Amino acid sequence: MSTKAKTKTKRTRARAASQEGGRNSPRVIRKYPNRRLYDTVESRYVTLADVRRLVVERIDFVVLDRKTQQDITRSILLQVIAEQEGAGESLMSRDFLSHVIRSYGSGLQDFVGRYLDESIQLFAREQRDLRERFKNVVGVDPVETVTMVAQKNYQRWKALQEEVFNRLPRPPWGRDE
Repeated sequence: MSTKAKTKTKRTRARAASQEGGRNSPRVIRKYPNRRLYDTVESRYVTLADVRRLVVERIDFVVLDRKTQQDITRSILLQVIAEQEGAGESLMSRDFLSHVIRSYGSGLQDFVGRYLDESIQLFAREQRDLRERFKNVVGVDPVETVTMVAQKNYQRWKALQEEVFNRLPRPPWGRDE
């Protein structure tokens, strides 16, 4: 068996083991002193974008400092948020972030943290319930429907664009001879 095949088999087994026992134990990602993150299930270094993917896919994980074994998951998640905010995908306003910063060290810190956590959970629950009610009434999931329509429109636009460019006469200096 080649080295590549052995590595692939090792990753497949690790993923299967993680998924079987993953309900009780989260995937472990180790942060090395060189600032790199190593996914112990996939046996590879990962980026913050990979960590974001785990969050989006609802895969339970924990990030441990390799040296101290300290759980640093929260700080890595904050880095993911900072990267998203910096990439122009701003979710939080400057005022909101300022209020959060002011809450640290005040007597309201625990209250604000719980309030924000419960608010986002309520929002997610309401959004999920609304989608379910819409699906029960109309018979389709609105998000899936919008996604399918957008994909079809994109394919139509792409085909139309290709057709237009194929029909345009090509300049004599651009033709292959």
